[in-house]
Formats: sequence, structure tokens, C-alpha cells
Amino acid sequence: MKPLRPVAPGAKIVLGVSFFVIFVAIWSAFTFSGYVSKTFLADPLQMLRAGWELMTLHGFAFDIGMTVWRVVGGFVIAAALAVPLGVAMGAYKPIEAFFEPFVSFARYLPASAFIPLLILWAGIGEAQKLSLIFIGSFFQIVLMVAVTVGNTRRDLVEAAYTLGASDRGVVRRVLLPSAAPEIAETLRLVLGWAWTYVIVAELIGASSGIGHMIMDSQALLATDQIIFGIIVIGLIGLVSDFLFKRINQGLFPWSSLR
Repeated sequence: MKPLRPVAPGAKIVLGVSFFVIFVAIWSAFTFSGYVSKTFLADPLQMLRAGWELMTLHGFAFDIGMTVWRVVGGFVIAAALAVPLGVAMGAYKPIEAFFEPFVSFARYLPASAFIPLLILWAGIGEAQKLSLIFIGSFFQIVLMVAVTVGNTRRDLVEAAYTLGASDRGVVRRVLLPSAAPEIAETLRLVLGWAWTYVIVAELIGASSGIGHMIMDSQALLATDQIIFGIIVIGLIGLVSDFLFKRINQGLFPWSSLR
């Protein structure tokens, strides 16, 4: 094992699965032995039984669908507006000088602090939840995309001008292709943060969603249901992360050469 040496695909899978096996084994040891009360931490089998009941008897699949829809909706709206602005800020320094102070200020504001205002402005419906995800994602994407585009190699830009490219051509043919893989990686990372925002939004004033189920389960001290909800979030995040990576590799095959 040496620094930065890649791991073989097969070994990577084995190591990743091994961690989950060890984690579940430790969890089982603490709960099945009675060392930790099931009131505070349900054992894996109890969690699975609770999850089956949620899915078959309590319509938890609908809650999952609502949460996924909220995450995708808020995130897509944020990305559709943030990426063009971030590209413009990274490419044109006057635009960056105009927007960057406010964007840097806004990205430090905790999205959850806006919940009372969003409820006041938009009520407790879908608009409030989508707005919270938008606020939590938009400013992060803008600044990270701007930095990525601004870090494009200057020799590539100068070479494009030498070959007769226009300003717009430099943006379209040099800056965007060079930054596209990292922009896609930025979107993948921020999508994970969007899940945090939607669960927070659903904990307050929601009648559906994974966060709503977790809040109801907390009132009943149903730790098995709470754990199942958390695991479902992790599994969906893991699948979406894997799909994002695969799509990025297909869209930007040159990224591995950078």
C-alpha cells in the first residue's frame, strides 16, 4: 500500500463491502447481546422487520418517491441557474467581481435558518421544500463552478487565441470542455448535500417524505423505523452517486487523461 497508488477494481469492491460487514457485525454485537437497549438502538433484524412493515403496510414507498422528487426538483432548478452564472463568473472577471462578494456571503448562510421565512412566504407545501433545497445548493454550485472555470490552463486559452478563436469561441471550445468534468463532479457532490436539506425541510411542516416518517417515528421511540429511514437515504444516495459517476465517465471520456 503506497500513497496515491490506485486500487484494483476487484480489491476496491472487497474493501468497500468489508467495511459494511464489519459495521453490521459490531452493530449486531452491541444490540443482540443486550449491551445497548433496543429502545435506543434496534438490532438489524428488528430494523428489517420494521422496514418491511413500512413498505407493505404504511405506504413508505410513496414517502420515498416524494423525497426523491423534491431533491431532484430543487437540485435541477438550482443547477440550471447556477451553472451558467458560475461559468460566466469564471470566464469574465468583471462579472465575477460583481457577483462573487454576495455569493460568498450567501453560501455561508445555513439553509435551515430560512425555514421560518420560507414557511411564511410559501407555506408548508412543496414550494417551501424546493426553495430550501435551491438555497442550500445554488450558491455552492455557483462558486465552485466559477473556481473550476477560472482555473483553466492559461496556455490552452492563449493557444486558442493564437489560432484565431474569438472570446466566445474560447469559452465554448476551451473553457467549457476543460471544466466540464469537474463541473459534473461538483454537481455530484452538491447533490449529496441536497439530501440533507430535504430531510431538514421534511422534519418541519410536512405530511409525507422520509423526514416526515423519521419525525413520526421519533415521537413513538421507534428506533427501528428511524434507522431504516436513514439506511434508505444512504442507499438512494449510494445508487445516485454511482449513476452520476457512470454518466460522467460516459459524457467526459477525456477526463481520465487530465
